[in-house]
Amino acid sequence: MNETLFITHSNIIRKHTVIRNEKVELNNEIFVNFATFIKALYKKEAISYPKFYKMDNLSKLGFLGAEMLLKDTAFLDRYRKEEIGIVIMNSSSSLDTDLAYNETIKDKSNYFPSPSVFVYTLPNILIGEICIRHKIKGENAFLVSDQFDPGKVIESVKLLLDKDHAQACLCGWVEVLGESFESVLFLVEKEKTIKEYYPLGGYSPFTIESLQQIYQKK
Repeated sequence: MNETLFITHSNIIRKHTVIRNEKVELNNEIFVNFATFIKALYKKEAISYPKFYKMDNLSKLGFLGAEMLLKDTAFLDRYRKEEIGIVIMNSSSSLDTDLAYNETIKDKSNYFPSPSVFVYTLPNILIGEICIRHKIKGENAFLVSDQFDPGKVIESVKLLLDKDHAQACLCGWVEVLGESFESVLFLVEKEKTIKEYYPLGGYSPFTIESLQQIYQKK
């Protein structure tokens, strides 16, 4: 049976700005590039996870987006790890890393293929990094679309949550290509959870209109 779904938390990382639950948490224009920004944000959040520095840019951005999305919530405590799904979308797949890897193999006279880079030449490795960090074991999918497509996100999440064992989902958009980057992530939960854990509100309907409104937040 289909159950009404709601967005309970959201997080946006875009340019030099971080917006959590539609409120600006960081807005600092001193960061001149992705590498400077993402490292500073990681340190600001005081996260201790040495593997972060070995990740590719797409995984770093998605990892931090998920960290900030889940911060100060009881989301992970409400569900068994098998009950949480992940659906993430972007437009360039792992192209940012593909280009970096290509630099290591294109010159036959200076051929130095890197396994540590090659492992990230699939976009679903981003989901894997989030799952490892938070021990999430539910079903997941990585989608590729020309642009953020809330209809496709909703369709995929509903398909996943219509299954009895899936009770909640982390979903959204994580895109990195060169110095262009943005992460827009959402937590989606079912109506029965809303009634029990969100008596004071603070959630939005899981609709195209709500997703677009949050995505366009500046």
